[in-house]
Amino acid sequence: MVSNMDYISPNAQFTFDMNQSPLFVKDSQNYINVLGVKQLNTLQGSSLLDIFLSTNNVVEPHYHQNAAELVYCISGSATVNILNPFTKQLQSYTITPGQVANVPQGWWHYEVALVDRTHLLAIFDAPTPEVVLGSDILRFTPSSVMAHTYCMDEQTWKDAIAPVKPSTYIGPYTDCDQPPSPPAQAHTYYPMPHQHYPTY
Repeated sequence: MVSNMDYISPNAQFTFDMNQSPLFVKDSQNYINVLGVKQLNTLQGSSLLDIFLSTNNVVEPHYHQNAAELVYCISGSATVNILNPFTKQLQSYTITPGQVANVPQGWWHYEVALVDRTHLLAIFDAPTPEVVLGSDILRFTPSSVMAHTYCMDEQTWKDAIAPVKPSTYIGPYTDCDQPPSPPAQAHTYYPMPHQHYPTY
């Protein structure tokens, strides 16, 4: 890889404290820190999200248009849920410390913490992780388009998505007044050693 970085420049950065780079903070137990080329200018071809979650908190459904993602579990346990665009099936993988799940570039996915103090590291093969969030798709696509497309009453659609806040990142909201329903129990999860990822 050819680099335009001047590694002898006094401006070349070789260390960075990710604790100083929050991407999203829900509360003291649920937050995401980011590291990309904007934070560490000598970084090439990779970036990171440092993700902290408590039980049943969800990194909202999303996709990365510019990168594949490798999710590594540092502590706790989480499910990485991936919509396979070829089979149209939702594949769910439970990971625990030392285990990883791979999300190919552009695939719709989300993560759910199964226990408190879950710590995940998301590693990307791009210098800045770009993202399209489900909450942004729902809020910014005109209601008239969604209602027409899916043969719905427009007001019904508007009422359904009214609670959705743009750029949610980690749900549910702290002011959510519905009883918690653990999304982790919505699917069948298989042990990691029996899973087979697509090869390209």
